[in-house]
Parts: sequence; C-alpha cells; structure tokens
Amino acid sequence: MSAPLVELLYWEGCPSHPRALAELREELAATGLDPQAVTVREVRSDADAARERFTGSPTIRIDGRDVVDPGGEPVLLTCRIYHRRDGRISPVPDPHDVRDALRAALADHGRTPPA
Repeated sequence: MSAPLVELLYWEGCPSHPRALAELREELAATGLDPQAVTVREVRSDADAARERFTGSPTIRIDGRDVVDPGGEPVLLTCRIYHRRDGRISPVPDPHDVRDALRAALADHGRTPPA
C-alpha cells in the first residue's frame, strides 16, 4: 500500500508557510504517516502559479486535492486566507481540515487511519 502524496506549495512573499508546514507535519504524525514526507515547492512566478493552479500561499494538497476547496479564487501569487471551523480567519488551514483530508487519502489508499 502506498502513502498519499502530500505537498505544500508556497510563495516566498507570504510568511505563513513555515507554520503551515509545522502544523502539517504534526497532522501527518498523528495519522501515522512520516512527517518528513512532504514535498515542499516554492511558486515563484505567475507562470508557475498558473501551471500549479495556485490560489495562494500556503496551499496544501494531498494526492493532488487541495485540503480546502479554493472555490472560484483566482490563480495568482498572493497570501491565502482560511476560515477555521470556529469562525476565525487564519493564514493557515484548520488542522481539522488537514486531518480529515489525510484520513480520506489513507482510506483511498486502503489504509485505516488511527482513531
């Protein structure tokens, strides 16, 4: 059984990607996955943003799917804003959204996530 592909895409102009990476690694460990198994990629140009369908930094994708659907947000180099489940605005995704996406990916890979 393979592990899900976990990616963090960021733009250097946005300072929240180190926090996003740290929180992502915590969620990977909590679901029994290798916290170092994250592909981290910098999006450097508008052309890169278009190619990656990048709607802002940071973006976390698991098996190519964004952990939070960006909806109709435009593709461009910008800082991304997330809405936490408790209603707060945040520069990083809600850890619960990341955890749910990881659990769904594990199930897709035929693995049972820890309780």
